[in-house]
Amino acid sequence: MTELPARRLLLVHAHPDDESINNGATMAAYAAGGAHVTLVTCTLGEEGEVIPDELAHLAPDRENLLGPHRIGELAAAMKELGVVDHRFLGGPGRYRDSGMMGAAQNERPGAFWSAGLDEAAAHLVAVVREIRPQVLVTYDPDGGYGHPDHIQAHRVAMRAADLAAEPAFRRDLGDPHTIRKIYWNRVPRTVAEERFHALADVLDRTPFTTAAALDDVPGVVDDARVTAAIDGRDRAGRKAAAMAAHATQVAVADPVDGLRVFALSNGLAQPLFDVEYYELVRGAPGSAYENDLFDGVPADDGTTGTEGATAR
Repeated sequence: MTELPARRLLLVHAHPDDESINNGATMAAYAAGGAHVTLVTCTLGEEGEVIPDELAHLAPDRENLLGPHRIGELAAAMKELGVVDHRFLGGPGRYRDSGMMGAAQNERPGAFWSAGLDEAAAHLVAVVREIRPQVLVTYDPDGGYGHPDHIQAHRVAMRAADLAAEPAFRRDLGDPHTIRKIYWNRVPRTVAEERFHALADVLDRTPFTTAAALDDVPGVVDDARVTAAIDGRDRAGRKAAAMAAHATQVAVADPVDGLRVFALSNGLAQPLFDVEYYELVRGAPGSAYENDLFDGVPADDGTTGTEGATAR
């Protein structure tokens, strides 16, 4: 048994690459600062579209090769971010990528979208009670943009947070633990508008010919909804490298006039956000606008029902 650092952050994401795009700078900053950062990814992303021609043989309509390949991409991305604790919900391949909403893959055996909520949440409860995080980061109820696996990841994360704190639930999974603060990923609308305006000025100097629409960016909300920001500008290179490690899914351009740009399989350019934003939805804020997700968390180890936090 190994003692864990005093600050422990848990992130729950749907597919490999989601973590680097949404929270790469945050994860790198906290890992470098000595916090224990745990990533739980819910599927292998088997239904993702493959970008590079040289990796076309991994496409999901060929053979079942993409999921195992993306395990390696995720490991490479976590190395770039300095995160050593990354897991798949229930183990690699326990839940399968469900595809886009309304696709036949939503109902295929093992699809994450069709998984029983409490069954899936129990896998996460075991992680919560082991790591005993004070802070959880995940998606909003719409999953940021309506993807079924993102919506399900939100449901599982929020349900697991409740069940992990419930003394009567599955004591075989460990002692109860209450997560002090839960955040959802956000992007303030004014920040998104400013970055897209800057993107228009440099687009002709990137590999991409067309920009995405602002409405295509997950998690954009009115500024008033945003309660925290993590300034990751000094970790922007690490975030970009982590995103680039997901080569089947993300194309990252060299910075132009200081602006970092990337595109997904649709080829539409988007700005890479090196300041990452959040909305506190559960727990007490440490200040009116936080620049530390642990703001207001007591200096103790944050455990409930045990003498101290340990990792197996």
